[in-house]
Amino acid sequence: MLKTQQVKIIQEFNAPIDKVFAVLSEHENLNKIFAPAKITRINNGKDARNGVGSARKLSIPLAPSFVETNLVYQENELIEYAITSGISPIKAHRGVMKFTDLGGDRTRLDYTISFKGRVPLIGPIIKAALQNGINRGLKKLKF
Repeated sequence: MLKTQQVKIIQEFNAPIDKVFAVLSEHENLNKIFAPAKITRINNGKDARNGVGSARKLSIPLAPSFVETNLVYQENELIEYAITSGISPIKAHRGVMKFTDLGGDRTRLDYTISFKGRVPLIGPIIKAALQNGINRGLKKLKF
């Protein structure tokens, strides 16, 4: 049985929650976090541009592309998404971004990604790459 992997990142920003949410909810801005992956918007959400139903294609060098779709969208609070199509090396994927207003123009992001690798050993490798890459990418964001 393949073990569920979990990437957990907590990052605080010196910016108000509405600015942090605006940057991280915009699909195209995720290129900065998930480099070298290329992220392309496929469609907008039902009630908001980046809301429920909005989708993005992730293309990773030397790998097939796949689609992530927003399943939950609560402005300035929460975004949940999952891989919904394409060939991915992972399954049972869920991404959750929780935003907390710390006051004084400070915001905390609690970002959790859980998944299982499709074959043994791939899960821990992807987990390490995501943990390191997202941490680096979040530190580079400007508001």
